[in-house]
Amino acid sequence: MTSTRSTRRAFGLAGAAVLIAPVWAAAQAPTVHGEVWKSPSCGCCKDWIAHMGGSGFRFTVHEVGNTAVRQRLKIPAPLGSCHTALIGGYAIEGHVPARDVQRLLKERPEAVGLTVPGMVIGSPGMDGPDYGGRRDPYDVLLVAADGSTKVFSSYR
Repeated sequence: MTSTRSTRRAFGLAGAAVLIAPVWAAAQAPTVHGEVWKSPSCGCCKDWIAHMGGSGFRFTVHEVGNTAVRQRLKIPAPLGSCHTALIGGYAIEGHVPARDVQRLLKERPEAVGLTVPGMVIGSPGMDGPDYGGRRDPYDVLLVAADGSTKVFSSYR
């Protein structure tokens, strides 16, 4: 017969495992390095970098603006945002969620990269307390070499 104490210990250990597992899994995820170009004063860019950091991305940050690099990486100006990243050979423009970048790196489509044009409230980095929980719908677009786009994912 199992004692109450043994049962409590088993449940306690199981509970601890449930709490620790996500932290352990994150620690085991491979780190993906990239570069980000942004304005030195942009707070939402810093918040996006923190969002990406929570999913294992680490960046060299260039505080020089992003207009020139956006053009060099072939993201059309109308698809632009406040920061541009280069991750795994792909341009990542604006407030793209980490899970979409992870999917892009896993699927490796022939493309320039991903963009969330503008600065959509509720997207990663644009979702802090200053926005009062507001979440506007948006699409993450896959940018082809000719500048055309197609929807990669939607957030509604």
